[in-house]
Amino acid sequence: MSPVFSHGDLRLYLLKLLDEQPRHGYDLIQALTDRTGGTYTPSAGTIYPRLAKLEDEGLVTKTVDGRKTIYAITDAGRAEVAARADEFDGIEAGLADSVRLIADEVRGSVREAMKSLRADLAAAAHDERRSAPQNPPRGDDPRVRSREQLQRADTAINAFRAQVRTDLRSHVARGGVVAASTVDDLAHALDEAARSVTRALHG
Repeated sequence: MSPVFSHGDLRLYLLKLLDEQPRHGYDLIQALTDRTGGTYTPSAGTIYPRLAKLEDEGLVTKTVDGRKTIYAITDAGRAEVAARADEFDGIEAGLADSVRLIADEVRGSVREAMKSLRADLAAAAHDERRSAPQNPPRGDDPRVRSREQLQRADTAINAFRAQVRTDLRSHVARGGVVAASTVDDLAHALDEAARSVTRALHG
């Protein structure tokens, strides 16, 4: 998966967010998620060590307000943000490119999974039609064989569902975004897979 921030860029981005207003850690995480359209949701283990380093450098201060620790930028921090304004513009442009690239990667993965599902289901239906005897021997109930194949289909569909669901959830947990267009592609591909199976069964 493509990185969202290049080395050192997250540090400047945090300073820029604090230059806008004081924030607590979760607010910074949420702001980064919002600014990247859900593509990047950093963990607390990513944000707090960087905030601690910025504090050590005298660029931010922190105050405890109840159960929250509020971080605020210092004059030295503002001076760095101002001095690196052009660099920040480049980070914003690169961030937009990274978001688009990651969204494209997710859509591509879903499309490939859908193609595989359609092919597997169509092949299974075709094999079933070819293997079915034209004149089944007496006592060999085709309904029994159909129920067996139905169980196979259920197993394949459930395995696919579990795999895609795991992939999507893992992607989001790593800070990725699932765009509406990706879900649209998924729904369209599933519809096409269903149509392919219907044609294979009745063709």
